Amino acid sequence: MAYTRKDVSTLTRGERRRFVKALLEIKRRGEYDEFVRTHIEFYTSDGEKGLRTAHMAPSFLPWHRQFLLELERALRRVDSSVTVPYWDWTKNRRATSVPWTDDLLGGTGRRSDRRVTTGPFAYAEGNWILRENLTDEEFLTRDLGRPRDPIELPTGGDLEWALNDPVYDTSPWDSTSRKGFRNKLEGWGSGRGSSSWRNHNRVHRWVGGAMVGGASVNDPVFWMVHSFIDLQWTRWQRRHGARYLPARPPAPGHPQRGRVVARHQKLPPWDVTPDQLEDVSRIYRYA
Repeated sequence: MAYTRKDVSTLTRGERRRFVKALLEIKRRGEYDEFVRTHIEFYTSDGEKGLRTAHMAPSFLPWHRQFLLELERALRRVDSSVTVPYWDWTKNRRATSVPWTDDLLGGTGRRSDRRVTTGPFAYAEGNWILRENLTDEEFLTRDLGRPRDPIELPTGGDLEWALNDPVYDTSPWDSTSRKGFRNKLEGWGSGRGSSSWRNHNRVHRWVGGAMVGGASVNDPVFWMVHSFIDLQWTRWQRRHGARYLPARPPAPGHPQRGRVVARHQKLPPWDVTPDQLEDVSRIYRYA
């Protein structure tokens, strides 16, 4: 029977408590840090050689769908009632609204070093020490909204701009693709600075701190962001009835040959293909 992922703003106090407790438990067991290591390992940019799966590639959506499922399975081994909620940033847009509450994720970081000092993931609580990171910091950091250089969260219109594109992805299948739902949702734009960050990428920048870069999984909000991103893929599928592209690997001689995953190819590090992840209605649904 399929379980339900809810809007985080609709969770009851008990559901919030159980979600946090399950996260802290898999962190205590060392399982959570494995997820951080996996994301760092598979965060491969356009400028690097080799296969790209997690970002800047068509497999951005199925890769993170499987990643979410793996995390959810770990949480549900602790408490079978727990699912990963989604954060709808088009509605809950303030740095003091859900999920930035003391009983859930805590708030922004302090001004001096951006260290999170409130909520269950605050460094002082002793339960959320960063052991896998791109820096030497052991504490969780955030800079919600970037007060010193303000940035706004994406709007419903920004999501519609992506959802209205009937094609899943287009050549050159990377961060420079101008058309296609995938990159419009992932959010790699032209130019520099905040105007070049759209949708998913802009949310990461708005949260700031640990959420910027390959170690972004260190902030539990990562999962709520990607749960909402996953919901957009579901909505796009329903709207257009279209499939993942490319359907076949790029032709020999194409610069993306061996660098992107086609619809029926394995999606490292798992034994699963993008087409097997297109319909997950038997596993979960969204409220």
